[in-house]
Amino acid sequence: MSFMIAAAVLFMIDFIFKGMAEERLSENKRIPICNGKLFLTKFHNKGAFLGALQNRPELLKGISYGIIVMCTVIYLLTLGKKGKTMLKIGLTCLLGGAYSNAYDRMKKEYVVDYFGFQSKNKRLSQMVFNLSDFMIAIGAVTAVFAAA
Repeated sequence: MSFMIAAAVLFMIDFIFKGMAEERLSENKRIPICNGKLFLTKFHNKGAFLGALQNRPELLKGISYGIIVMCTVIYLLTLGKKGKTMLKIGLTCLLGGAYSNAYDRMKKEYVVDYFGFQSKNKRLSQMVFNLSDFMIAIGAVTAVFAAA
């Protein structure tokens, strides 16, 4: 039960941050924070990572929801078993983030991204993320290593 609560908390934290970004930030205006190492902005991402499939929204939704359903089934089957703590943690992070981004995609047709890294690497400096993106990545890596 505590893993499900953690997933819900991750969802809510990002939901709150996305709402604040929508209300308080402007698109294409960067606000430097953390001594200029990070920036806040608002970006409506109609695709997946780096805008992938933005021209195929129905395919993106189908793939996203399919993966979420598959991971949710694995998650629910895993929660009932003793042990497998790292797999549970990984799936908790992955699904907390995935549910948040899927909610945006369902309600708004885009995902709200709100911060990025200022870097000498031009490509990295152009990317904008949200907390869910990192939870999905961390959760996926953790789940894969735990399942191996």
